[in-house]
Amino acid sequence: MEKTAVLDALAALAQPTRLDVVRLLMQAGPDTGMAAGDIAHALDARANTLSANLSILLNAGLVRKERIGRSIRYYPEIETMRGLLGFLLEDCCGGNPALCRPLLDTLTDDCPPQKRDRRDDHQH
Repeated sequence: MEKTAVLDALAALAQPTRLDVVRLLMQAGPDTGMAAGDIAHALDARANTLSANLSILLNAGLVRKERIGRSIRYYPEIETMRGLLGFLLEDCCGGNPALCRPLLDTLTDDCPPQKRDRRDDHQH
């Protein structure tokens, strides 16, 4: 990830509502996402304010949107988050990855195992 993209992402996250939106969408997951109205309700945010914040997050590449019928759903951009964390940790611990292992483990310990798609079970 290039430094300018990292700076754009960090600037977008440097605002409480936008940070809350990204955390909420990360909790929902990249396949589920959330409707704009549900995000507004969960954060007790006004629609016009939320719309402006979502636009900033979209421009920074932290979220993506998809129109489904009359609703717009927002999803976290996992690859952008991975790139952001990778950039921040690229030269972690002076090239001694063993020193960084506890930090990386804390990032993955809280993640539940990925759910398998039951359709995959029937294809083998």
